[in-house]
Amino acid sequence: MKTIYTRLTRTLLALTLLVAQAGCLLGPDFVSPAAPPVRQYTREPVSMTGMGDQDQEQPQLLLIGADPPAQWWRLFGSPALNAAVDRALTQNPTLQAAVSNLRAAQDNLRAGNGLFYPQLDTAMKLERNRSAPALQGSLAPASVFNVATLEGSISYALDLFGGRRRTVEQLGALVDVQQQLRDAAYLTLTANVVNTCIARAGYLSQIRLTEQIIALEQQQLLVIQARVKAGIAPFADQLAQASLLAGNQAVLVQLKQRLSQAEHLLAQLQGDFPADVVVPAVELDDLHLPAAIPVSLPSSLVRRRPDILAAEARLHAASAAIGISSAAQYPSLDLTASYGLAARGLSPLAGASAPFWSIGPSLSAPLFHGGSLQAQRDAAVNAFEASQAQYRQTVLAAFAQVADALRALQADGRVLQAQSEAERDARDTLALQQASYSAGLASYVDLLTFDMQYHNAAIARLQTLTLRYQDTVSLLAASGGGWDGAPSSERRDPAGR
Repeated sequence: MKTIYTRLTRTLLALTLLVAQAGCLLGPDFVSPAAPPVRQYTREPVSMTGMGDQDQEQPQLLLIGADPPAQWWRLFGSPALNAAVDRALTQNPTLQAAVSNLRAAQDNLRAGNGLFYPQLDTAMKLERNRSAPALQGSLAPASVFNVATLEGSISYALDLFGGRRRTVEQLGALVDVQQQLRDAAYLTLTANVVNTCIARAGYLSQIRLTEQIIALEQQQLLVIQARVKAGIAPFADQLAQASLLAGNQAVLVQLKQRLSQAEHLLAQLQGDFPADVVVPAVELDDLHLPAAIPVSLPSSLVRRRPDILAAEARLHAASAAIGISSAAQYPSLDLTASYGLAARGLSPLAGASAPFWSIGPSLSAPLFHGGSLQAQRDAAVNAFEASQAQYRQTVLAAFAQVADALRALQADGRVLQAQSEAERDARDTLALQQASYSAGLASYVDLLTFDMQYHNAAIARLQTLTLRYQDTVSLLAASGGGWDGAPSSERRDPAGR
């Protein structure tokens, strides 16, 4: 009898293994979305030809088809800017949280891979019992006894319909999501640090020019006061000049406030308190506008932008969820075996103990769940369709950002060129007025007026130059700057760990 049972068990195990090998994988096999069928970002090509700052000699060209380097901020050629970015990458809490979330997802994936291995467990139990023979219809007296058991068990779930494989596939997709969210945090952080440093440098330059204008206006006010006192100028001139001086003093206060806000934001990005901010010595004159700006092709952008790749990974996870919910509608088969010892106490376990064992497959199949299993699959399909729509929206938003940055940079070049000419004309006019004043042909008030006009033109050009730097940053970031081209599994986190 024992031989027959052994043969039957072996035959059943062999059949079970054959069924497991022939198991199917339910659910759709994920395929990455195709790149959009477009060849350019804007309806009309963007040209930067002849749009350099004539005074600074900083023309820019667009390298369509070239991908931005990983450390794209080094294109600006500022060691102080590089140091500020490095400090933020080391200390920023948001980036550190993204790195930790990635590691947690990787740990969950390793835990999920354990589903493919047999589960081996052991258990030991010691009980003191009192029998109740009356429950079995016996008139024997009750007795108190001890029972000690030591048992080991092994089980293996056969993945007949791919539910476990789809679960691990989903965990892998969630790792990709966290990978891309980390890269997105890296890209956003570096862009914000560079933009903040540029804004601070612009505010510093504007403050210096505004202070020079205020000094000129104060000199002009003294001249007008003297003329009013001498009776050769109306008092209204003095009031108008005083009002102009007060307005620029208010502008100076606002510029200093914005400077402080930029420094506080920089402290936050670098993981410091505002009182402990390390202010980088970044000046606009020390920055070099990249002469050639790499811009990824539309077909390459969808494989570079972390937000697009994160949306694609979410789509992959949603696809795997369909397979998981589909497999839940089909039978599951487990192989289990156990062996143990039972005795009237702990000591007899090592001697006169009674062995017990069990072996065999267990099959379970859902028969009726009130439609919940089908509803869960329908929900997974709808969630997948929602992820498809969100992916398309992410791609559209990314392309719009690149198009906006391209047009903004083109406009900056044209505006800066015009304002450079205006500044040059104002400087030449001032030089002529200074010559006229030296020859006694112009008044000192007129000289100060033309000097203020020149400084105002310089401030206008300075503001546009600052905006041009920032729009350059926007274009580099929108093109997926900061991605090093290595597969996700080979990339280290931005902090170097």
